[in-house]
Amino acid sequence: MAQTVKLTKLAECAGCGAKVGAGALAKLLEGLDVRHDPRLLVGFDKSDDAAVYQVSDHLAIVETLDFFPPIADDPYTYGAIAAANALSDVWAMGGEPKVALNIMAVPEDMPKDVVHQILRGGYEKVYEAGASIVGGHSIYDEEPKYGLSVTGFVDPAKLWTNAGAKEGDVLVYTKPLGIGVTVTAAKGGLATSEQLEYAEQAMMRLNRWPHDVALEGGFAVDAATDITGFGVLGHLLEMVQGAGLACELKAGAFQLLPGALEAARLGLLPAGTYRNRHFAADYVDGGDTELALLDLLFTPETSGGLLFAVPAHKADAFVTALNAADKVLAACAVGRMVAPRDAQKLIFVR
Repeated sequence: MAQTVKLTKLAECAGCGAKVGAGALAKLLEGLDVRHDPRLLVGFDKSDDAAVYQVSDHLAIVETLDFFPPIADDPYTYGAIAAANALSDVWAMGGEPKVALNIMAVPEDMPKDVVHQILRGGYEKVYEAGASIVGGHSIYDEEPKYGLSVTGFVDPAKLWTNAGAKEGDVLVYTKPLGIGVTVTAAKGGLATSEQLEYAEQAMMRLNRWPHDVALEGGFAVDAATDITGFGVLGHLLEMVQGAGLACELKAGAFQLLPGALEAARLGLLPAGTYRNRHFAADYVDGGDTELALLDLLFTPETSGGLLFAVPAHKADAFVTALNAADKVLAACAVGRMVAPRDAQKLIFVR
C-alpha cells in the first residue's frame, strides 16, 4: 500500500532543494541565442518565473515547467505539493492556469497504488486551481520525480514580472518561512510531526489566493515572484537587479514555521542553502542579523509564497486583505525597495 513506501528515502535531494543553483544555471545558459520575437514578452533571458508569449492585444500565454524528487513521504501529499509549486509560476506572472501536463519518473517496481496517489494529489490541486490536466509523459527512473508543465493566460496589460519594482515599494510575503529547513530536520528525525504537518500544509497552499486578492482588490502590484529553489535572497536579488534598485529587508518581520529557527541554529540546512549563498552572498549586507536567520533567507523554499512589490500607500491594506482571506496562511510586510547606494551590495538585511 502507499503508506509502506518512504518516498523521501528514495531521493538524494528533496523538492526544490534539488534545483540547479542560480549561478550554475546562468553558466549553463551562456552563449545560447535568444530569439528576437516582438511577441515574446518574457523569455529565459529574463530570469523570471515563466515565459510569456503575446497572442493578441488582450491575450498572452504563460508557460512554465517544474518537477522535483519527493518532498513528502505520503504520495498524495507529494503530488499535491509538486502541482502547487508548478502552478505558482503562472500566478507569479499575474496569470491564470488553464491546462497542465504531468511529468513523471518512477522506479519500475514502485507499487501502482503509490503512483496513483501521486497523480491523484496532482490532479486535485490542478482542479482546485481551476485548471485541467490534459495528458503528460512518464518514464522509468530509479529516483521518483513528479511535476507539471502548465499553460496559463494573462492580459499583457496586466502582466506582472519580477523586474517592475519601483523605488519606495513595500515588499509583502505571503507564507511562513522555513519550509526547507523543516523538511531537512524531519528527514533526520529532528522535527515533530506537528512541525512537519504545518510545513506540508504551507507547501500545499495554492498561491492562487494571494494572486486573486491582489487583482480583485486593485492593489497595483509593480512586481512579483514566487519564492522557491533560490530562497528569499536569491529570488529577491533577481528582483532588485531587474529593477535597477536595492532593497532593505527586515529579517525579523517574516513569520516563521514553528521550530524552523531552532533547526537552522542546529545547522539542519539542505545543500541548496550553500548553493544559494554562493550565488547571492556577495550582494547581501547581513548587518548584525543572526546567522541562522540569514540561513533561512538563503534556504530553498519548496512551494513557497509570493513576494510582491506594491506601492507604499497600498501596503498596509494589502497585508490586511491577505490575512483576512481564509485561504492565506500568513502575510507580512518584510522590506522596501530603495535607490542603490553601494557599488556591490544590493540587499541590506536588518
